[in-house]
Amino acid sequence: MAFKERVFSGVQPTGNLHLGNYLGAITKFVALQDNYDCIYCVVDMHAITVWQDPAELTRNTREVTAAFIAAGIDPKKHIVFNQSQVAEHAELAWVFNCVARMGWLNRMTQFKEKAGKDRENASIGLYAYPSLMAADILIYRATHVPVGEDQKQHLELARDIAQKFNNDYAKSIEAHGFGEAFFPQPEPLIQGPATRVMSLRDGTKKMSKSDPSDYSRINLTDDADAIAQKVRKAKTDAEPLPGEEKGLEARPEADNLVGIYAALADTGKADVLREFGGAQFSAFKAALVDLSVAKLGPIGAEMKRLVNDSAYIDQVLADGADRARAIAAENMKAVKDIVGFVRR
Repeated sequence: MAFKERVFSGVQPTGNLHLGNYLGAITKFVALQDNYDCIYCVVDMHAITVWQDPAELTRNTREVTAAFIAAGIDPKKHIVFNQSQVAEHAELAWVFNCVARMGWLNRMTQFKEKAGKDRENASIGLYAYPSLMAADILIYRATHVPVGEDQKQHLELARDIAQKFNNDYAKSIEAHGFGEAFFPQPEPLIQGPATRVMSLRDGTKKMSKSDPSDYSRINLTDDADAIAQKVRKAKTDAEPLPGEEKGLEARPEADNLVGIYAALADTGKADVLREFGGAQFSAFKAALVDLSVAKLGPIGAEMKRLVNDSAYIDQVLADGADRARAIAAENMKAVKDIVGFVRR
């Protein structure tokens, strides 16, 4: 059967959003609004797979929502909500826990990285996180998911779970009038030149809020002076910028800064190098400062304003949750019928 095209994506409310979050995810969300029906979720249930301070979780959930809106997501035309307000996510996740296989979850590299050597003390939630992620997507029968490289494996698992559910319950799916498949095979959307933004202090490491140096990242709430200082202090090498992309291959810091410029300017690395090839980093960084301040300054100011208006943010989330629940509830009813649960 043909599925209605719909985008779903979620962002964890981990606080201290930075340039990597913006270029790697949020700016892509804004662009997708023109061509798809979009559902954007603050995945607070995923956040508690590791312990969160409750007050910080509340604050961070509102901050991510503020970032969505400040960046240009329209919560009236599209759906913005926090995951825990729609119980069907957890309901479908349990069904998927019974569809997914242990071997599939054992292959998930993110669990191994986050749990570290002390896996016996990791939460079951951290281990089963990919089943909940699959439920997040498929409770809306979403067809497309904007993902970074580090989430592609989880999306593949969501596809596997969807396929196995469709196969396991094929007769019931057909008997209930849903044709050959109830769940779609969601496709990844990987867009733009800087889907993976690296640290300003080490071009081989991903930009992260957990880095002890604040100079490793540009926070979305940084003012113009902070942005300028961090770009000027960003690590580079002694050579001028190359004229072609191939010249960036063994130069991770140069590659990162060119990629950031390209993403902020909505162009390609090749175009940036045509303009700045042969230039010293001092001249390129000056241009990058001007571009970064022009693009990020208004977003940071609007984020701060919205965060201070918690009543408005909470209303956006409540309205979004109502609209999301209307879709999720219908799909969950169908899942219960397909599986054989007796319901009202």
